[in-house]
Amino acid sequence: MVYRFHTSEEDRGRRLDQFLPQQAPDISRVHWKKVIDLGGVHVDGRRNRKCGYTLPVDVKVEAYLDDGPLDPFRLEESHILFQDKHLIAINKPAGVETQPTPARYKGTLFEALQLWLGRDRKFGRKLEIGMAQRLDRDTSGVIVFSIHPLSHKGLTEQMTGRDLQKVYLALVEGCPEPPEGEYRSLLAKDRRTNRMKSVLQGGKEAITRYSVRYSVQGVSLVEVDLITGRTHQIRAHFAEAGCPLTGDVRYGGRNEIRGRRFCRQGLHSWKLSLLHPVHQSPLELTAPLPADLVWIQPGENPLEEKSPC
Repeated sequence: MVYRFHTSEEDRGRRLDQFLPQQAPDISRVHWKKVIDLGGVHVDGRRNRKCGYTLPVDVKVEAYLDDGPLDPFRLEESHILFQDKHLIAINKPAGVETQPTPARYKGTLFEALQLWLGRDRKFGRKLEIGMAQRLDRDTSGVIVFSIHPLSHKGLTEQMTGRDLQKVYLALVEGCPEPPEGEYRSLLAKDRRTNRMKSVLQGGKEAITRYSVRYSVQGVSLVEVDLITGRTHQIRAHFAEAGCPLTGDVRYGGRNEIRGRRFCRQGLHSWKLSLLHPVHQSPLELTAPLPADLVWIQPGENPLEEKSPC
């Protein structure tokens, strides 16, 4: 949701956290203070996180509100899968933005990583964190960052050159046929729906290899080997195959199946295999399957091989 306002003469010198609840009284001042602190308010196109900022006349004030928590995300030891002076790998929870958005800077993975590394205090050179990989807000799992200038180039080259292996786990509706296969198409954005779709020409090559781990009660856990990394590639390919990801309403998935609700698309970045960009030693980073994507009987191994479909 976006609120847009314009200051007048009577707003001259008014605090930002006073102006907003006056303009939108359905939202409390306490709530507005948190939105400002997160970075969701922009004055004349620039993010402003100062509640006490005094407004001049004739400026545009925009407030972006997402559906995320007002308490900012913070990294904990349990999120760290690997860290040395060159790289850090994180098990990202679902619901956390990887990078800043109009609605928030504070609480994104990028900002939380600054705090974890102490670079908000010691260095102030935010470009020392290299973001060679992206995960959607509602995709969980392994994500790796370079945190030293010597590792930026090597990590980026592996990401763009298909020299590393990215394996996802997807919880999908139905069961893909055949139970092992490959989707290959050209993907492009549909301007009408703002979704990615396969086209005959003009798109970018997308290759998705998959293998069904198990299928039960109309839902399947699928291992996905991502050969290319196009935007929404897995979501688009499985939706077009008639097996959309659970909870992925945007691509035709349902948010409730057999009485169980899904609050996000069923996608998890499970394994990332690469060479250390400085040492050249092999690394295999794995993030366990989160509980909200487990669809089996208690006590069973969610990754155990079973007879598919």
